[in-house]
Amino acid sequence: MTRFRPCIDLHEGRVKQIVGGTLRDGGEGPQTNFESDRPAGEFAAIYRRDGLTGGHVIMLGPGNEMAAREALGEWPGGMQVGGGITEGNAAAWIEAGASHVIVTSRLFSADGEFLPERLAALRREVGAERLVIDLSCRREPEGGWAVYMNRWQTRTSLPVTKEVLGMLAADCAEFLIHAADVEGKCAGMDEELLAFLGGWEGCPVTYAGGARSLADLGTAEVLSGGRVDVTIGSALDLFGGTGVAYADCVAWNRGQLR
Repeated sequence: MTRFRPCIDLHEGRVKQIVGGTLRDGGEGPQTNFESDRPAGEFAAIYRRDGLTGGHVIMLGPGNEMAAREALGEWPGGMQVGGGITEGNAAAWIEAGASHVIVTSRLFSADGEFLPERLAALRREVGAERLVIDLSCRREPEGGWAVYMNRWQTRTSLPVTKEVLGMLAADCAEFLIHAADVEGKCAGMDEELLAFLGGWEGCPVTYAGGARSLADLGTAEVLSGGRVDVTIGSALDLFGGTGVAYADCVAWNRGQLR
């Protein structure tokens, strides 16, 4: 069964929704769809009230640690955390209340080469059962997708294939996959990617990127055979969107809107 999974994206210590691929080092700031005056903990408290588990708190750059800790403190064991996670701080984030830590960039060299020894170090630190690997990706010109790191700026050596998913699955509990080309645009999901992910019958997968209506949860369920969960961000009324009512997502998870 495809579930709605909540999110809290943090940038400069504030809850924001950002268009994927516009977060760059230097130069102009990212294109922002939403910025809240409410603290991160308020959103986490809402998710706790409604019994939503498996969501993620993502720290987009520095200056977000305090807000992330606030959110985790409001919903201890209910949310995952990612952004700047290393083998040196992973255990501390679990102690702060994260159910899992999410890792991408730490698994690669500065120029994007996969470093399996770092994945092994993270597994030793927190255990595979507490580790989520973020395989956020972009489409390749010749077809398929490649994993991107460093806030979706740097292409890595890993393609998104069933072989790569199988290689990594033993070292993690879940995969989180942002479709960076459509993230934050509310212009539709990457349905080909969803179908591909649904055809891989391994550990749980959460997809994020482009969802714009409640019907997209049903589309994801059909395309993935119910094996892929979906995060909705910019389209959600909780984040200033007009396409999806948060209350309807809660009802979906409870089976009231099927």
